[in-house]
Amino acid sequence: MRAISASLLMAATASFALTACVTDPVTGERRVNQAVYTGALGAGVGAGLGAILGGKSNRTEVLVGTGIGAVAGSAVGVYLENQKKKMEEATQGTGIEVTNTGDSLLLNIPSQVTFSSGSYTITPEFRPTLDKVAGVLTEYDRSFVDVYGHTDSDGSDAFNQRLSEQRAESVANYLVQDGVLRQRIATRGFGETQPVASNDTASGKAQNRRVEIKVVPVTEEPAA
Repeated sequence: MRAISASLLMAATASFALTACVTDPVTGERRVNQAVYTGALGAGVGAGLGAILGGKSNRTEVLVGTGIGAVAGSAVGVYLENQKKKMEEATQGTGIEVTNTGDSLLLNIPSQVTFSSGSYTITPEFRPTLDKVAGVLTEYDRSFVDVYGHTDSDGSDAFNQRLSEQRAESVANYLVQDGVLRQRIATRGFGETQPVASNDTASGKAQNRRVEIKVVPVTEEPAA
């Protein structure tokens, strides 16, 4: 694993202390996530740093450090297709779309089934579905999980950016509480910058208010 300077180690360790604290998506309460804290200690400081610093290469090191192996290149297609079937079963009738892009799965989650307007608190109706999604992610654990938040164009750019980040973080925290390894997960908010429909209509805005979960298998990489 790459050498890390003392100053970076201190900064990343401080960041990890924040990472180990999660916001309950239901109550909004901040608390220490014992599973994250204990798991990171077991995997070692280096593994924790990899997750904090981000990037596919670093996250690969993290997962190797936790004992999770990679998917051989020739097996990725079967791995994704089997996981897609499980995800479709878990989300049937919810309005969630599951797409196999060839090298990843993409779950498109409309905001009306996850959050109230202007809120990042997960609705009670969506929790059972998210529990099932977490179950599939735990079963198929040789993958990265990226959670993306998006909004429509209503409101200021700054408000929408922060709201998209908060929604992605809420879903990520919920998945962690459901047992998905924190080191696998990254979040990002895109605000209103990536619409999939026109913001000139109510139906278009509804499509743009969404959360996406991208699942990318950890694949074997050639040595540097």
